[in-house]
Amino acid sequence: MKNIGIAIRSLFKRGQHNVMKIISLGIGLTIGLVLIAKVHFENTYDNFYPDGDRIYRVYEKFFMNGEVGDHGQTPAGVIPLLKQETPEIEAATRYTYFRGNSPFTMSDNKHRLKATFILADSCLFDVLPRPMLIGDPKQVLSQPMYVLVSDEIAERIGGNVMGKRFEIDDAPGQALTIGGVFKKLPDNTEQSYDIIVSLSSISKFMWDGTHMLTGNDRYQSYVKVSPGTTEAQLEAGMRQMIDKHFPVNDLKKAGVELTFTFHKLLNVHMEDDMAKRMALILSFIAFVLIFTAVMNYILIVISSIVNRTKEMAVRKCYGASGKDIQGMALSEVGTHVTVALVLVVLLILGFQGIIKELIGTGVRSLFLSTGMWAICLTVIVVLISTGIATGWFLGRIPVAAVFRSIREARRLWKLGLLFFQFTAISFLASLLLVVGKQYDHMVNDHPGYNPENLAYVYIGAVDSTGRAKLIEETQRLPEVDAITTCYNLPFWGASGNNVYLPGDDRELFNIADLYDVGNDYLNVLEIPIVEGQYFTENTTSSQEILVSRDFIEYMKPFADWKDGAVGKTVQITGHDTKSESMPLFTIRGVFENFRLGSIAAEDPRAKIMFYTKGAAQHMVIRYHSLSSEALRKTQDLMGQLIPDKELNVISFKSEMLEGYTSSRKFRDSVMIGGIVTLLIVFIGLIGYTNDEVNRRRKEMAIRKINGATVKDILHIFLKDIITMALPAILLGCGIAFYISQKWQEQFSEKIQLSWYLFVGGGVLVLTVILAVSGYNVFRTTHDNPVNNLKSE
Repeated sequence: MKNIGIAIRSLFKRGQHNVMKIISLGIGLTIGLVLIAKVHFENTYDNFYPDGDRIYRVYEKFFMNGEVGDHGQTPAGVIPLLKQETPEIEAATRYTYFRGNSPFTMSDNKHRLKATFILADSCLFDVLPRPMLIGDPKQVLSQPMYVLVSDEIAERIGGNVMGKRFEIDDAPGQALTIGGVFKKLPDNTEQSYDIIVSLSSISKFMWDGTHMLTGNDRYQSYVKVSPGTTEAQLEAGMRQMIDKHFPVNDLKKAGVELTFTFHKLLNVHMEDDMAKRMALILSFIAFVLIFTAVMNYILIVISSIVNRTKEMAVRKCYGASGKDIQGMALSEVGTHVTVALVLVVLLILGFQGIIKELIGTGVRSLFLSTGMWAICLTVIVVLISTGIATGWFLGRIPVAAVFRSIREARRLWKLGLLFFQFTAISFLASLLLVVGKQYDHMVNDHPGYNPENLAYVYIGAVDSTGRAKLIEETQRLPEVDAITTCYNLPFWGASGNNVYLPGDDRELFNIADLYDVGNDYLNVLEIPIVEGQYFTENTTSSQEILVSRDFIEYMKPFADWKDGAVGKTVQITGHDTKSESMPLFTIRGVFENFRLGSIAAEDPRAKIMFYTKGAAQHMVIRYHSLSSEALRKTQDLMGQLIPDKELNVISFKSEMLEGYTSSRKFRDSVMIGGIVTLLIVFIGLIGYTNDEVNRRRKEMAIRKINGATVKDILHIFLKDIITMALPAILLGCGIAFYISQKWQEQFSEKIQLSWYLFVGGGVLVLTVILAVSGYNVFRTTHDNPVNNLKSE
């Protein structure tokens, strides 16, 4: 306690630079601890479920014509049969998303809200339970047209919500009744929903494919197994299910082999390559930041030893042992770390909005969880390592320092610590240049269609008469150039269906099915036709399709279409009619390939389009010049024409930018980390040069008297820094190159990692180093040398 009291009284003691130590340590710990909390948060996905180690997610895996497909969804009919054939499974469930952030209207007061909906069977909470505030989940999810709502939605609805009814805007006349309230899901989960609709209600909203064993694989499926169950036992049950219930011979004839795999729920999130890669990179950046802050603290300690030599020597004269000095150092460092942590808390609270934007979750979720142990462990490591290093340096001061002036340079230690700091800032500066250039490439790259001056409106909740009216009146606006409609928007993903040739039982390949498009769709999006023509427009029932250029490439192993694809017929699953299963479709034209999705998540499959005379669920508007005024006028018109529906006009560019949000957040995180590291390096570099200048004032004075110029003195001081900085910068740029390669693996299109990006980062860091060091030295070169020699 005595040492702690002395440390507190010495906080503002001149010559020890404690304020600089605390500030640099505080800002370094702030960003570092936030990133560590984020990484731990990513590693704790779905750990809140009871018996989470016994819950598995079921993936569908298929082999078709040499291709392997493995994704986290299954057909709906699989799970009940899997449970039936596998006695080790205690409970099984499946659900599917069917409305994302969709508006719904309360029946009693016409209050409109938004929520994400899923359709789930009655066993959902047997496998993935949530605390219930009211209601019996199994009973509610067994009744058609009944729902469970989260406590957040219930609060927004207000009052006692039990028995209240509402309608989803794009499903008019289908009233749903609230039968229970569950505690909302936390942020660290693969699931995301606000309202659970009973699966028995599915036929009221879409085609009911809950009986299917192949196709319609849109369901997320989970099983909970009994203790001690192995994956081998699950696989045995799965194989028995396939052999007993699946059309194995038909699948073989079609060239398809189907199986299912089991993935532990607690591992699912980090099995994703992108999540794993980002966790590793953020961990490394956090280490760099905290390590830089610790190195800078030790550097300041070494620089201030010259002011503490007599203090340490006197303590030794009065009998202080190495253990006593080490205890004093730990108390001192502990005090500084405590004050730095107070600064960390203030910074996090002050910038929690920015932190939530960058990290994707609130400060409470990030820190007030099991992640606190990771934070505490990091702080303990910082405290112990910094305390031991400080005690070691202070303990090496000789007793003789009390009798004479001893000024130890410890230059090698200082330069070594600066080496690590220069490596860190070079790494972050070069990485930032790469990340910034890649992000700029992604947001400005041409996706194969022209998103400039395009906007869309979701009109799925409007009836056919209202849709026609919207299109007609919007076309009258002078700012509007052209209008079309489509089922799917190109910057989103697409459902998949399979391709057959007439008379051939083989499934050839899976395509991205864009479903219906309206008149002039390709012209509005400026997608060129490379072969054939656009649809025959204004026909009620069209058997024509358009395919992408790469569709022809996919077809080459199966058909000889040397004379072109136009006029050829194919069959596509998922387009059955009441009178015909898998009717023939004739290829009317071939359009140029364009990007489906984003560079960060591109769908590589061939694409196919069908024609509709009526208006599809998205209205696409091309403006002469897209401006905020044009969007406002269109938005006002929507409200006037359809006042009882929420219709939003959204630009293509803004929606496309949403696809690169994670990359933008990563860029901003690297930039903030770079700025913080640069500030820490600034403090350390200024302290080093000031210490060196003070230590060598007499030398400088003598050199000036003997004719040395300012240039000569600058050369003497900067030579050591440059000699040390160059290899540090090369090392930092090399690490940045490696990390950049790993980060770019997630993108379908990558910028070239050109040498000038890393040279530019290195030159920038070297310029800053020389500018700061040179300025500090330059100021002292104008001192009168006589004043520096007076003590002699």
